[in-house]
Amino acid sequence: MGRAGFRTGRHPFPRHRPNRVHCIDVPPDGRTDAAPAINRALAEAGRKGGGTVVLRPGTYRIDSLIHIAHDNVTLRGAGSARTTLLATKSLTELIGPYGSRYGGDKSSWSWAGGLIWLCPQDRWASLTAAVKAKDWPFEGWTGNKRDEWKTLTTVLPGAHRGSWSVTVSDASRLRKGDLVLLRLSDDPDHTLLEHMAGDGAGAKAYTWDDKTKLTSYVPYEWPVRIAAVDPGERRVTFERPLPLDVRPEWGPRLTTHVTALTGSGVEGLTLEAVETPQSPHLLDKGFNGVTFQCAYDCWADDVVVRHVDNGFGLVAASACTLRRTRVTGRGSHHPYFCREGSHDNLVEDFRIDARTTPAPPGTQLHGINVEGLSSHNVWSRGHMEMGTFDSHRGMPFANVRTDITVENNGRHGGDASAGPLFGARFTHWNIRVTNERAGLMKIDGLAPHSATVGLNTVREFDQIDVPDFTGDLDARLELYGTTDAVRPRNLHEAQRLLPQR
Repeated sequence: MGRAGFRTGRHPFPRHRPNRVHCIDVPPDGRTDAAPAINRALAEAGRKGGGTVVLRPGTYRIDSLIHIAHDNVTLRGAGSARTTLLATKSLTELIGPYGSRYGGDKSSWSWAGGLIWLCPQDRWASLTAAVKAKDWPFEGWTGNKRDEWKTLTTVLPGAHRGSWSVTVSDASRLRKGDLVLLRLSDDPDHTLLEHMAGDGAGAKAYTWDDKTKLTSYVPYEWPVRIAAVDPGERRVTFERPLPLDVRPEWGPRLTTHVTALTGSGVEGLTLEAVETPQSPHLLDKGFNGVTFQCAYDCWADDVVVRHVDNGFGLVAASACTLRRTRVTGRGSHHPYFCREGSHDNLVEDFRIDARTTPAPPGTQLHGINVEGLSSHNVWSRGHMEMGTFDSHRGMPFANVRTDITVENNGRHGGDASAGPLFGARFTHWNIRVTNERAGLMKIDGLAPHSATVGLNTVREFDQIDVPDFTGDLDARLELYGTTDAVRPRNLHEAQRLLPQR
């Protein structure tokens, strides 16, 4: 977990070069539509190989979404307290209704898209074209139909979770610095899913076949950059350790992917949507905040979103850092969402404010969401005046929440066909629940091979979960009933200081 985030969590965000600053000529008066000028400047910066689009203090009205589509491009305001983008239209108005690929009358804008959307140009064009055609797309790294990939090389079995290197059948197409996908397919006995759940007796006894939404999430796809290639030994070393074992029955291989967005970010601004009532559950219009999609090594810093349906999104995003972010205003469905196989992301110094208006009937509040086989993500140093730790089924695994204060008044979600709430190796470390409501805080009875360490006493309420897996979960509960007694206080910070190899 010490490697979570932008550039393995050990490098500062890049700063613009003096000759690559782009300013826009629209006055920040709150009346003139600035979106065309901002998007032109972002595209120009991208065409020139990167740069920073600078927004002066003031309020910029935007009547369409802001799209960061090219590598090494930054959108920078004068600070979240000084520069505001006032968004007047929803994604439904701008792009169209977005149904669910799983059927029903749900709006996928309830968990996808952003009014600031960081997504590579070709991928964004294919996604929005599919939405307009009502051909609801797969949202991940390998295209709308999940078929835009080619095998670069197969991976020989034998490497274990935590290893930094693998042996491949042919290293000739691999280079240091390449971003590749490690792809693991499930077998008919679902041993890959069992492995994600910890390989215990409970996972082996679990019924996987009827969890159709969960099984649609595999193959498991893990984006990672290559740190070194030894052609003679056919040895490939990654910048992060393996999240899972490599076994022959899963057809392990390194593959291509859609072109990713890298090195881009947004910082120093507030995105405020026109205030509308929160929509009924799963019918959001898409007044969404900042979303990263098919993005690797990207970031947000000092960004506030206000009056949004959904705040900050990670959708098939990896190695991204969200730092000093805040969700505020009338109340959100998903203040933070992390889904569709998002891995190795870091959300730190984050805040969810109490809603400024009462929740309309039929709405839902989640909190810091993770689902869809997303793994090795970290939420650190947070203050949540509302929400919950929303493990939204889809068996996310090996995620960490640490040093967080939470008024636990939200509810988790997730369709039964998406399978377990937790896979293996979840950790809740130094969590302070101000209203003493349990609700996915104390997870020793729910998550296999997990750790709940340094949690004050909590009590059950009306949403009481039962374990997905039978038998001994091999979960740890330590320093229960304490507040700020555990040392180190922040697990992620301690892991970051450890030697990495």
